[in-house]
Amino acid sequence: MTGCTRRLPLIAALLGIAFALPASAEEAYDPWPGLVQDIFSNRPMNDGNDVIAIEMPYRAEDAAIVPVTLRSKLSPADSRRIRSITLVIDRNPAPMAAKFELGADANVSEISTRVRVNNYTDVHAVAELSDGQLYVSKTYVKASGGCSAPAGKNAEEAQNRLGQMRYRQFGREEAPASRIREAQIMIGHPNNSGLQMDQVTQLYIPAFFVNQLKLTQDDSPVLSMEGGISISEDPNLRFTYVSNGAKRFRAEAKDTDGHLFRNEWDVEKPGT
Repeated sequence: MTGCTRRLPLIAALLGIAFALPASAEEAYDPWPGLVQDIFSNRPMNDGNDVIAIEMPYRAEDAAIVPVTLRSKLSPADSRRIRSITLVIDRNPAPMAAKFELGADANVSEISTRVRVNNYTDVHAVAELSDGQLYVSKTYVKASGGCSAPAGKNAEEAQNRLGQMRYRQFGREEAPASRIREAQIMIGHPNNSGLQMDQVTQLYIPAFFVNQLKLTQDDSPVLSMEGGISISEDPNLRFTYVSNGAKRFRAEAKDTDGHLFRNEWDVEKPGT
């Protein structure tokens, strides 16, 4: 056996170590401290396990439409209220998925939507309370490739549905006299991430997504969203709130190309 031949196993072993190091370093790297600085200006983060719950599947079936639910855990006796909730998907290309502002009198207690997840990652929910403090909870999701996954609809179909809105209400177990409502808003929009490739031209499709959404009962704010590329195609929000007796429910959305979409529904006859 020549000297070169004898050295081959050693070289292979060293190469194996060399190639393994970046993956280990990537796995060990925690982007959260940097995100706290970039998104929240390094404001102190308090333990939010008794304030805000975040629920997502541990292993996503489809990385492009991963369900997420944010739920208030404040007790009825707590005098504080949640002003806003920021959803951060740590390892996504644009980590801040959405920021939800909650109407002062709407008592929104739960929000569900669907997001893209690009890598195995921690996902954080940061609630800002009326006491001015931030409270954080997190979960972990195994998914990959969600931000670059091809759209579910072709360009023509997506264009035909652009800005179409649907509003639904759901029955709840509370007594009929209860003012608690559960509703859903759906918006037809491709919500292109900018990381998807046109399968014909092999060129990247420009980012094009709903970046603002405002929901009101008559003119009283219920919920607003500042969205990013992580919100899935055809944005969908399901939420609970307390009715103020309004007869009309209104939605207004804007996208990154400047389109403005509006609609309103009779609360008693929401239709589709």
